Amino acid sequence: MARRRPETNWPPPPAPAPRCALCERQTPLLTEHHLIPRSQGRRQGLRHADLPTAPLCAACHKFLHVTFSNAELAGEYASLEALVAHADVQRFLKWIRKQPPTKQVRVRR
Repeated sequence: MARRRPETNWPPPPAPAPRCALCERQTPLLTEHHLIPRSQGRRQGLRHADLPTAPLCAACHKFLHVTFSNAELAGEYASLEALVAHADVQRFLKWIRKQPPTKQVRVRR
């Protein structure tokens, strides 16, 4: 009777794709969005490393910067909760969640 090889865990299972903090889709690549833009943070006397960030997919990141100015992002929308509460963002999230993560999204204002 032949010997059985022991079960192995090699190669390790692939890690799940990271999720966008705004639309919660699994995408292969995320960008770092500064909740307080770097230009505004410098004006407030904050160091670049101390600014809060959130991992976003490219579509959500583009949408935020097309929709809001840096001053608005630093003042009124400096948290994910404040961003999600905005009506335009809610409408965009409702649409983008139905799109496949591989789709190239063109964001217009």
